[in-house]
Amino acid sequence: MAFIAFALDLARRSAAAQAVSAPLVREESRAERGGGTAVLVAEPPAAPPSEPRRTSARVGLALTVVALVLHAGAVVLRGVAAGRVPWANMYEFSMTGTLVMVLVFLGVLTRIDLRFLGSVITGFVVLLLGIATVGFHVEVSPLQPALQSYWLVLHVLVAILGTGFFTLAAALSAVQLLQVRRQRQVDAGRPERLKLLATVPTADRLENLAYRISVVGFILWTFTLIAGAIWADHAWGRYWGWDTKEVWTFIIWVVYAGYLHARATLGWRGTGSAWLNLIGYACILFNFGVVNVFFKGLHTYSGLPTG
Repeated sequence: MAFIAFALDLARRSAAAQAVSAPLVREESRAERGGGTAVLVAEPPAAPPSEPRRTSARVGLALTVVALVLHAGAVVLRGVAAGRVPWANMYEFSMTGTLVMVLVFLGVLTRIDLRFLGSVITGFVVLLLGIATVGFHVEVSPLQPALQSYWLVLHVLVAILGTGFFTLAAALSAVQLLQVRRQRQVDAGRPERLKLLATVPTADRLENLAYRISVVGFILWTFTLIAGAIWADHAWGRYWGWDTKEVWTFIIWVVYAGYLHARATLGWRGTGSAWLNLIGYACILFNFGVVNVFFKGLHTYSGLPTG
């Protein structure tokens, strides 16, 4: 329901932007022209309104908060039923991870108006929850010996937090690419395809926001990598063993390190940095949805249900 409300808000923003950008056409009367044939005269577009009414956005935000409360209740009850933290397998990771995505979105929303991303975030969360329910659901079960450690709380929780920040940053980079495309259409004098982008921040603003949010996610992911190595030493007697999951966690760290380094020190801006940010997030999705399912290794206990 929140997704639908945010989608309606986008539709109304698009309609408002189209109405504002369209030139006004009036018929000039004979009296105005001093006689003769009446003609159609194009007038410049009206100035955009300061802030249109955003009823759908407010409804979407309220429904998102209600959904968050219900979602948090489901995660807490799962933890109570299991007698442990509720992120020991892919189903529980999906439940907690999507909860954190919404929390990060609402938290940033208190400082910056990102309601235009509401349909993206809520739609993505609904999709992930659907996949988790259909494909990853498992009944409550005891922890395997390797997971019976306080590092489960720290390592996985920080990884979930980092993923939440990376999700929001990726959404901003995706909108940035659309905004750049729209600006090129305007500069070339071609018709705009997505007029609602005229009501969202500029490409530079979106890029700066994505970069700042990615910095937070990268710090959390760095801790995830370090904590995972320490936990591996406690569980298996070595810090690094080239396990598939370990390798892909490091690949994600390298991609985001390259993105932040290029953006901060080399001045690599624009579509290049946005694409690199999205590549980093694609690696996260691959790590979760492909590595956990199809690759064998010491982390297979966090994968799909068996039996």
